[in-house]
Amino acid sequence: MNGDPRPELPSDKDLDDMCRQLAAAVEEHGLSVATAESLTAGNIAAHLGKAPDAGSWFCGGIVAYTREVKHSVLHVPHGPVVCEEAARVMAHSTATLMGASLALAVTGEAGPDTQENVRPGTVWFGIVDHGTAETEKQVFSGDPEAVLGATVEHAIQLLLRHASGRLTPSSRVVN
Repeated sequence: MNGDPRPELPSDKDLDDMCRQLAAAVEEHGLSVATAESLTAGNIAAHLGKAPDAGSWFCGGIVAYTREVKHSVLHVPHGPVVCEEAARVMAHSTATLMGASLALAVTGEAGPDTQENVRPGTVWFGIVDHGTAETEKQVFSGDPEAVLGATVEHAIQLLLRHASGRLTPSSRVVN
C-alpha cells in the first residue's frame, strides 16, 4: 500500500506475505474466496490476485463504489451504505454471486469529509463464512491513505483468521 516510507501504512511486502498465508490456508481447507469492496476500490482483490495459485481459490471481487451499484448489483437496501446492514448484505450477495465459501465486504468513510454523517475512518466489514454472516466495525485514524491501508490490512487479516480456522463461533468478536 505504501510507496513512501510511512511506517503507519502496511507495506506491500507485509500484505503479500499475509496473502501467501491466506492462500495456503484456503487451499488446505478447500475454501474459495470472494470480495466486495467500496472504500478500498479493489485494493483487497488486487493483493489476493497476486497470491500463489489465486486462480484456484480466488473467485474474484466486485468494486461497488457508488450507491447505485451497491443497491442494484449487491442488493443493499436503500438508505445508509456505511453501516452494518450494508456490509452484511454485500458479503452475502457476493458469496451467492461468486459461489464462494468465504466472502468479505468492506464499506466505509476514509475522510476527510463524510457523506453519511459517520466519523471519518469508520469502516464496516462483513464476512460470510459457509453461509454464516458476521460484521465488525472499526474506526481507523489518519488521513484517507492511512485509513485505506489499515482497511486492506485488517480485511486480509480477517480472511486469514477465518480461513485458518483460528476463530470458533464462541471466540469471534463482533462489534
